[in-house]
Amino acid sequence: MISEYMIHFVRASLRKRASALSLGLIAAVLGNAAWAVGDAPGGPRVNQLNLPVGVTKIASDIYDLHTLMLLICLVIFVVVFGVMFYAIVKHRKSLGHKAETWHENTTVEIIWTIVPFVIVILMALPATRLIVDMKDTTNADLTIKATGYQWRWGYDYLNGEGEGIGFISTLATPREMSGFPSEGIKGHPEGDTYLLDVDNPLVVPVNKKVRVITTANDVIHAFAVPQFGIKQDAIPGFVRDTWFKAEKIGTYRGQCQELCGAEHAYMPINVMVVSAEDYTKWVDGKKKEMSAQIDDPTKTFTVAELTSRGEKIFNANCAVCHQATGAGNVALGAPALVGDAKVMGPKDAQIAVLLHGQNNNKMPAWNQLSDVEIASVISYTRNGWTNAGKGSDPMVQPSDITVARKQS
Repeated sequence: MISEYMIHFVRASLRKRASALSLGLIAAVLGNAAWAVGDAPGGPRVNQLNLPVGVTKIASDIYDLHTLMLLICLVIFVVVFGVMFYAIVKHRKSLGHKAETWHENTTVEIIWTIVPFVIVILMALPATRLIVDMKDTTNADLTIKATGYQWRWGYDYLNGEGEGIGFISTLATPREMSGFPSEGIKGHPEGDTYLLDVDNPLVVPVNKKVRVITTANDVIHAFAVPQFGIKQDAIPGFVRDTWFKAEKIGTYRGQCQELCGAEHAYMPINVMVVSAEDYTKWVDGKKKEMSAQIDDPTKTFTVAELTSRGEKIFNANCAVCHQATGAGNVALGAPALVGDAKVMGPKDAQIAVLLHGQNNNKMPAWNQLSDVEIASVISYTRNGWTNAGKGSDPMVQPSDITVARKQS
């Protein structure tokens, strides 16, 4: 009985899979306008198979080198297999040919040793020259540190115009819209840049050499923008660097290219390349914006002030996993915050979680946030939803976070 049931189950499963595959193939052949999507501004293009030509000299050189290597390999393929098939067809036994009985030929051995060696050397020369150029991060006009977090990017302008600017760049798509909408991507408000836009893009001037220093706060990430021809791992505890010099104004997109956890697909990179004049205006505006947002960590805030600000911080960062309702997400390992023991209990435990993370980075550390921001979001979780008035420490002040940082 068990065997018959299993056979029936397998057959039914195969029929369902075959039916689904057939429908998928039909949809792909006929085309479905609801899922149609155009080229994303700044790349990638629809059905793009080759590398992008890019907007930097390095990217252009990578494309040319890739094309050269492909042609060399194609020529070798044609010559080797051409000779082989010619020998098979023209010297087959049915035409009266007899196989040679010799086993070694010094001349042939020398030729097929030297020729591949020369080919490899000729291929290695331009590749080595390009790698050296890619690693030359000297004489940069601008130095920016890119820090990978689960799951967003932090940018700090270290040298050059804009020094002192720092901000976090997060996926702009609301979490509830990160699944494919029923009307298809074309009907999505973001259209062709669905899941590729961020709230705070990296801004750089055109025709300026930008050095990017990469590191990470939790796990290995990778900073990559195909149009610039760059990809550099961001490793916790290590500092790596790369560079680019964009020659065309526009917005160029990349993504983290190291598997870094459940939300790996949702940490895109946006780089806005602007004119020198527009860059200066952006720097001035950004510094004024940062000055207006500077908080005094020694100030004592009211519950209303903290929870009001904490709600915005929670929805921008924490709601990705814990949901805006505080219900949590079992699939992502995010517990419900409504009635949670750490949220309702002594504040020190929750502060430690936000500063250091827990559950093997399923809950990442949020120490990149300021003391005021962490105090605000903790106070919001303790006073939001149905938690209000039920916890032992309903409010956390920035000074509590300052003390906890010093003790850790």
